[in-house]
Amino acid sequence: MSEAARLPNVERAIVDVGKISGYLLDASHPDGGPKAAFFLRAGFKLSEPERLAAALRTHALTAAVTATSTTAHGVKFILRGKLATPSGRTPVVQSVWIVDVGQDVPRLVTAYPVQERT
Repeated sequence: MSEAARLPNVERAIVDVGKISGYLLDASHPDGGPKAAFFLRAGFKLSEPERLAAALRTHALTAAVTATSTTAHGVKFILRGKLATPSGRTPVVQSVWIVDVGQDVPRLVTAYPVQERT
């Protein structure tokens, strides 16, 4: 896949604020807890899920698609790039988006930090 590849219809990408507050910023969530710890350390707050949603939309606009896969539910896209955070740091994150079968708009599945090799 070309490094310049971008998420299709990214300008209409859907980020469910409920998923942000109930998963990516919920430290008690069994799967989302470690992700929440990362995003909370970066300065995002459970009380302001829209802020992380907006940052992930911007991430989708600027990050390159690094992989795609077709599933029974649609086409998944993995993006990798820097995420602007309230702390001022710009960690590299991966986000996963899907364009569901019969749709043309991507929606956020998840996001998580990338461990940089030193």
